[in-house]
Amino acid sequence: MDYTEITAQKAKSLLPERPLQSNKGSFGKVLNIAGCLEYQGAAWLSSVAPLKAGAGLVTLATIENVINNLASNCPWVTFYPLRDYYKKCIASDAFADMKDIIDKYNVISAGPGLSTAPPISAFIDDLIKYLKISEKKAVIDADAINVIAESDLTSLPPNTVITPHPMELSRLIKTSLEEIQSNRIHYARYTAEKFGCNVVLKGNKTVICTKDLQVFVNTSGNSALAKAGSGDVLTGLISGFISQGLTVKDASCLGVYLHGLCGELAAKDLTQYSVLATDQIDYIPRAIKFLLES
Repeated sequence: MDYTEITAQKAKSLLPERPLQSNKGSFGKVLNIAGCLEYQGAAWLSSVAPLKAGAGLVTLATIENVINNLASNCPWVTFYPLRDYYKKCIASDAFADMKDIIDKYNVISAGPGLSTAPPISAFIDDLIKYLKISEKKAVIDADAINVIAESDLTSLPPNTVITPHPMELSRLIKTSLEEIQSNRIHYARYTAEKFGCNVVLKGNKTVICTKDLQVFVNTSGNSALAKAGSGDVLTGLISGFISQGLTVKDASCLGVYLHGLCGELAAKDLTQYSVLATDQIDYIPRAIKFLLES
């Protein structure tokens, strides 16, 4: 099956421009819907990464418990409180809380640390309906994918990219993990065609398949990225590049390559054993500099 490799030169060519005459609005606004009482770190990681990638502003929409715990350690992010379900996770009817603000954002990311508690399913269903009508670009990850897998959805908005790891994809398309891993390009393409959206199938040599079935295979990365929170960083990178005007395809290719490069650069200093997701965020500037100077 034909595919294009994502190399350093390809990634460099995708870096968005940074005009001198600019302000935070010039580089877009990300609305990140993430976090619950159990998984607050995912909300932090997926909110900080877009800023490190160059986004002008990131707003984290989540429950007050998460906001109260993160705000003092995350002064670069703005917050928007959503109604909660017993102070544990976002409530099923919380999408109504965002109706007055959601159109102000260039891209929406949703999923990191949401949990799969019963209210999340109705919330994600409302979000998907909005995305289909608005045609707004979005990154759907983690628990949002897991609740979609349990729903009756047969299509996703075309301006959406889903970013499953192999087990999440297994749940989504009801195919064994072993079968997916034996033919990753085939199943990324199958999923893109089935749901009519863009797909990033994470893992060694991450596979990207666009809604029009173009396939890209990443060449960066190592086992340093096999750590909890890595996917949240990738979600933030992709949403951050979309906010700066890249297409979903180009933002996915650049985000995936840059994320792998962060793992490579961090491992040189920290070894592949010891790189944390927070280290990956710390190495985003070095990875961008590496591309600029390559």
